[in-house]
Amino acid sequence: MSVGETARRAFTAAVVIGGVVVVALALWKLRILLALIFFAFIIAAAMRPGIEALRRRGVPRGFGIALHYLGLFGLVGLGLWQLVPRATTQISNALEDLPTSSSELEAEAEGSTGIRRQILEGLQQRLEDVPSGGELFEQGLEVGLIGFEIAIGIFFVLATAAYWIFERDRAVDLVASLMPRPRRKVMRDTWTLIDLKLGAYVRGQLILIVLVGTILSIAFWAIGLPYWILLGAFAGVVEIIPVIGPITAGAVAIGAGLTVSWQVALGAGLAVLIVRLIEDYLIIPRVLGEAVGLSPLLVLFSVTGVALLFGEFAVLLAIPIAAVLSTLVDVIVRGKDPSDQDVPAVIFSAKEGET
Repeated sequence: MSVGETARRAFTAAVVIGGVVVVALALWKLRILLALIFFAFIIAAAMRPGIEALRRRGVPRGFGIALHYLGLFGLVGLGLWQLVPRATTQISNALEDLPTSSSELEAEAEGSTGIRRQILEGLQQRLEDVPSGGELFEQGLEVGLIGFEIAIGIFFVLATAAYWIFERDRAVDLVASLMPRPRRKVMRDTWTLIDLKLGAYVRGQLILIVLVGTILSIAFWAIGLPYWILLGAFAGVVEIIPVIGPITAGAVAIGAGLTVSWQVALGAGLAVLIVRLIEDYLIIPRVLGEAVGLSPLLVLFSVTGVALLFGEFAVLLAIPIAAVLSTLVDVIVRGKDPSDQDVPAVIFSAKEGET
């Protein structure tokens, strides 16, 4: 091999490696944007069966998307309308029992024991470290900016999901046109399978949030746990965080119970444990089935890996990402036929999810 040929090959290899590094760095910088886009794809997958069912009944896709968003906002509004007044009452009752000055906190902390003493001492320390007016203004401004960014992110996700409902078929056709003809059907079936899995997972999670929040709120109320509606709603919401969410809900419920007695704390812990067992062995197999087809160990690895690589915000996407990767491995590496794999209905049948 001549020196010129060697130099050309070395230059080509360097360009390729440099291009890969540049693309990887660009994707890393855009990871938040990519996470939002993926989240939008997941929402679109969850809505698609309902939108297509309405379309077969003569309702245009645009109106179908609007109906789904109105239904979502309506459910959120109804939940807030039912929860906020009761939660406000519980918070007000809790604040009435708290000392309002540093001297009162110190006096009550000296007469208390256990976790209540620790909480009061922590409140006393916080009261001593209250920031000045200027610092409060700066912190309020930062919170306002964060809230604005969150609102923009929500709008971006919902808008992208709506556009993806219209554009997904074109994207599939474009990708198919770039592949050899024998591979096109497998690619389309794989894409459809991933879409069905993500949609079934999201719809199942929404059902679990409502069930867990309702059941635990009733259980907490029955055992006399303070702030039962807040803790029940919190347990339902953190259900979307795999592994970490249920553990956090149980720890918070036990901590709240310890402020009353160890019996109440024990009852709160047992309530969370029993609901979790019922969820794992009865509800999830019947509602989600093998929606994502992941073992608990793989879910744990996925949550940990995604959190370490992309930050805590991406934990919500850990299971969907793992589901996509596992499906691709099954099809590409293990040679499974995606058209032969079943996906649980979860409100809509798999056939209704196809377009």
